[in-house]
Amino acid sequence: MSNLHTKKILDSIADGVFTVDLNWNITSFNRAAEKITGISREQAIGQKCFDVFRADICQGRCALKKTIKTGKDCINLKINILNSKGETVPISISSSALYNDDESIAGGVETFRDLSAIEILRKEIHGKYSFEDIISKNREMMKLFEIMPDIAMSDSTVLIEGPSGTGKELFAKALHNLSARKRKKYVAMNCGAFPDTLLESELFGYVKGAFTDAKKDKPGRFAMAEGGTIFLDEIGDISTALQLKLLRVLQEYEFEPLGATRSIKVNTRIIAATNKNLLELVARGVFREDLYYRLNVIKITLPPLSRRKEDIPLLSEHFIKSFNAKKNKYINTISPDALEALMRHDFPGNIRELENIIEHAFILCHGDEIMPNHLPLGLFSNNGIKDEKKIQASSFPLHKAEAGVIIDALNRNKGSRQKTASELGIHKATLWRKMKKYNISYPVRPHTSH
Repeated sequence: MSNLHTKKILDSIADGVFTVDLNWNITSFNRAAEKITGISREQAIGQKCFDVFRADICQGRCALKKTIKTGKDCINLKINILNSKGETVPISISSSALYNDDESIAGGVETFRDLSAIEILRKEIHGKYSFEDIISKNREMMKLFEIMPDIAMSDSTVLIEGPSGTGKELFAKALHNLSARKRKKYVAMNCGAFPDTLLESELFGYVKGAFTDAKKDKPGRFAMAEGGTIFLDEIGDISTALQLKLLRVLQEYEFEPLGATRSIKVNTRIIAATNKNLLELVARGVFREDLYYRLNVIKITLPPLSRRKEDIPLLSEHFIKSFNAKKNKYINTISPDALEALMRHDFPGNIRELENIIEHAFILCHGDEIMPNHLPLGLFSNNGIKDEKKIQASSFPLHKAEAGVIIDALNRNKGSRQKTASELGIHKATLWRKMKKYNISYPVRPHTSH
């Protein structure tokens, strides 16, 4: 094939393509490469690839260099380059070695795709569906996002209820960061992690001589959080005796360190959290009613992940990005089949369980995409046959996942289309069209996609 034909073929490709010899001199540069980099073919050919391409991996972890050295291809690595205007351009690259007739390596070829439009869309999505470090597109969560700034600035006591693993401390931190107290300390305390006697000294501190080993004064968490915010997690686990002491803090804004003879005034905002139903504990006589109402000035109730499954793709992407940074890996995405398995799971451990699953996948995944075989085996055995019957919408995994979410919402709302549409954040007519598309009825019967 002539060089002219090769040039025409390369110029017809939408992705950028360039080749180099063993001295890293560029030997070809197609039209798409010119467009993405802003550098003409005439300027590029004969130049060192790292002078033209200016990627953020050129100096330390050049994919093309590794490919030429090992002969192994690199596929879809996300990096950034600088174009001719000095602007950062996100791209995805793949590289392969080029061989002579005697099978010795002659150089390398790199293809690259401009991801600018995708990154803009990704930023828009995250800008719309993120709040501080909290990520969600769930209707209930979005309503919380709207009122969070007002709650933060109110300085009132807040009670956060929700199952374990739903992100209660993330909300507490967000409230602190949005408040007028953000320049002061945020102090977190897990009340369920300490025995009662130790918990009291941890919260309120003690003075020298309060007990045998008290050699000097020690400030408690309330004193440490002076002017800031104290987060009391698992508040439902504290004893009634300690509840009375905490009630005094809320009523009188003062406390006594262990062994002290006088009170200390406190200016600390209290945010409490529990995975229990405090009203039920009040009814059983194990939680003080007066303390409950002091804590329950503003209540935030967080839904379990099973009620916000539309957040699973967003959260998965968030955790992939986070673990890439922590573990120095470059996993780009999660496969549709793996995502389908996540969408079918009930997540009794909520967001924390999803994070653990993604971390498990990072250990086993040595490519750039998380596949079903990288997920914990229990994820599949727990789904059971009933879930297989539940999601038969089509041969497309994302369609199956969407149908599963609709069916779950219908079951929770006892078939009410109005309530189901409201929960999913879509119009009733949209819900009807999707039900028709996936042949979903209530009570649910086996269905196939149209």
